[in-house]
Amino acid sequence: MNSPIINTNTRRLDSVLDTNKVLRNTYSLLSMTLLFSALTASVSLTLNLPHPGILITLVGYFGLLFATAKFRNSSFGLAFVFALTGFMGYTLGPILNSYMSLSNGGQIVMTAMAGTGIIFLGLSAYALTTQKDFSFMRGFLMVGIIMGFLAGLAAFFFQMPALSLTVSAVFVLLMSGLILYETSNIIHGGETNYIMATVTLYVSIFNLFTSLLHLLGFMNGEE
Repeated sequence: MNSPIINTNTRRLDSVLDTNKVLRNTYSLLSMTLLFSALTASVSLTLNLPHPGILITLVGYFGLLFATAKFRNSSFGLAFVFALTGFMGYTLGPILNSYMSLSNGGQIVMTAMAGTGIIFLGLSAYALTTQKDFSFMRGFLMVGIIMGFLAGLAAFFFQMPALSLTVSAVFVLLMSGLILYETSNIIHGGETNYIMATVTLYVSIFNLFTSLLHLLGFMNGEE
């Protein structure tokens, strides 16, 4: 007859192994998607491709995000992850091109990139080492992201630079919180699908980078 203690320990070990597997797969896929996104952004930048516009960007983003979520448990999910991140990389190219044309655009881009890397690695390391549960942030982050998204659209359509800067600053905080939340969610077994975990972290990094880019451009007097 099996001991309850042995069964409990076995379940805990299985849980730890599953969590480590999700975490490992997530960071492996995230690394690949970031490289692929950087490649498509470089091609878009080099060829000086035009930005697809806000409407196509939103349709493409939400359409591919929906497809990724729908097929997250199949190999099609992987294909849609790369389609999504590749598309977002393409939309980033024209943005980078506009900054690179500035007098100190290269410095702004590199600073934003370094800042994004430091924030992501620092917050991820903190969540992994402390093992704290940040699930309490879920509701706040969801509401904040929706409100920030709507405010960003309003700033774009009504040409409100002050609101746009405010949204960028808020998104730096929201994306930092999302990195903490999602990493914690993986550690504590709340997220068991590495495809969706990858998408969440990628979107956090992408928005964090573009928000820092906007803020640094303004602080350097280039916008």
